[in-house]
Amino acid sequence: MFLVVKGRFRMEFLETNDASGQEEHREIWLEEGEFCIVPRGVEHRPVADQEAHVLLFEPATTLNTGNIDNELTRQKLGWL
Repeated sequence: MFLVVKGRFRMEFLETNDASGQEEHREIWLEEGEFCIVPRGVEHRPVADQEAHVLLFEPATTLNTGNIDNELTRQKLGWL
């Protein structure tokens, strides 16, 4: 879940159409006070053209690189 605390940003989605099998690009804009829940397995990318403050809620087991394991992946995450 992405909650916009200050500013605004857009969430870009890449989804596969079940009927045709084609990939579809979609985007939504989130304004201050709005939130978006991204279902598990949906490819997404948050983009902010200007500074935005966003509170992110996700399971502790979620990797910072999604389902890709590479040199940027942090296996051991810190606690607040």
